[in-house]
Amino acid sequence: MDHQVRNITKSCYHQLRNIGGIRPLISESASKTLVCSLVTSRLDYGNALIHGECTSSLSRLQRVQNTAARIITRTRKYDHITPVLVKLHWLPIEQRIQYKLILQAFKALHGTSPFYMQELVQVYKPNRSLRSENSMHLVQSRARTRSYGDRRLDVVSSTLWETFPKILD
Repeated sequence: MDHQVRNITKSCYHQLRNIGGIRPLISESASKTLVCSLVTSRLDYGNALIHGECTSSLSRLQRVQNTAARIITRTRKYDHITPVLVKLHWLPIEQRIQYKLILQAFKALHGTSPFYMQELVQVYKPNRSLRSENSMHLVQSRARTRSYGDRRLDVVSSTLWETFPKILD
């Protein structure tokens, strides 16, 4: 995955250089649209596989996101980036990946995702009547391999779904 992350950052920095060259000529909203369509779409690609990646790879992707935020808002290099990300309503990369995976599980549960994804994410139905039968627990899928098998969409989404706080009726 290190090679994949390196290619993602390379293509994102290429797009950011192009956007940075025309940034004085366009508005902030136009630059945000360009960055969202050309850069963040690449950062979001393959979230399930990037989810379990080491922190050095995630920090490379975070630097790309920070650079994109600086180009949009014209923030200097050594200014704090957290207020800029908050202003843009952007999550840091690790939380963004988790959000996208939980969103995919939510869409699969509510029938708004493709059918093949709905088959992957299944609600746990106990054999007998339990108090927890209406709590929307997901079936915990098991992977045969530890390296990439644990990054499958059904495994990751069910794990993240269970850690997500539930709203009680």
